[in-house]
Amino acid sequence: MTSPRTLGSSDLQVFPLALGGNVFGWTADEDQSFAVLDAYVAAGGNFIDTADAYSAWVEGNEGGESETVIGKWLASRSDRSDIVVATKAGAHPDHRGLAAGTLKGAAEASLRRLGTDHIDLYYTHFDDETVPVEEIITALDQLVKEGKVRYIAASNISPERLRASLDFSEREGLARYVALQPHHNLVSRDTYEGDLQDTAARAGLAAVPYYALASGFLTGKYRPGTAVESARSAKAGGHLESEQGLKVLAALDRVAGERGAEIATVALAWLAAQPTVAAPIASARTVEQLPALVAVADLRLTDGELALLTEASA
Repeated sequence: MTSPRTLGSSDLQVFPLALGGNVFGWTADEDQSFAVLDAYVAAGGNFIDTADAYSAWVEGNEGGESETVIGKWLASRSDRSDIVVATKAGAHPDHRGLAAGTLKGAAEASLRRLGTDHIDLYYTHFDDETVPVEEIITALDQLVKEGKVRYIAASNISPERLRASLDFSEREGLARYVALQPHHNLVSRDTYEGDLQDTAARAGLAAVPYYALASGFLTGKYRPGTAVESARSAKAGGHLESEQGLKVLAALDRVAGERGAEIATVALAWLAAQPTVAAPIASARTVEQLPALVAVADLRLTDGELALLTEASA
């Protein structure tokens, strides 16, 4: 039985792999999305990550498509309380930025689309430095006091603004961030490691990294001389042009071969073993892609394997 991870100072107990909802209503239609969600829960999963902006970048979409799909799926289930739903505010075309009124409107719209009376974990998607942290935290605290949000978190924020937010929460006795969603994976370490990770560790925040598989590069399907049909192939394939990317692939191949594991599972297991990390986020467009992701719950890398991967990714 997989042991759940506790998210920071909250009482949220989560499966060690968060299912990314960015593909729902984009590259996965409603039926595919329901199938993936059902299979994830059947494998023991309970932690779903989305955002109000998913997938506004697609022609014909307006944002909120992912939340709407998840909301319909939640309505088809018997027990909402089994699922930890995380969503984000600040990037929806109708609710851009983090001004108090914008956050309130964004939260109400997310609750409607999700068909629920509360969001378990509510992130600021991108920091808005035009708004003082005092205004942002006060607005988020109000949502918590109203019972619309259980816990708050931040993504894409500087160490300085994160510290200022935490200090204000503690000084005023207001809701405090319990988690951080950084960009972090084997081929993107400087986006989290250093001051931001140190700040999270000192504050007892749980990290829930996005781009955990580098847009699919860390699944191993991108190789020199091969073409991959994917909406994200240009971004992922770019890592083949770096020495670091090739070294990481070679190290992943070695560990995966020795352990009889999928390359994606090994990449996620390295991330899950990093300081502060509670649960990496990865998305599956089809049910067939899911087993390699949820297998991270049962794969513990040795110190030697972790060191090999860390060195290759340096």
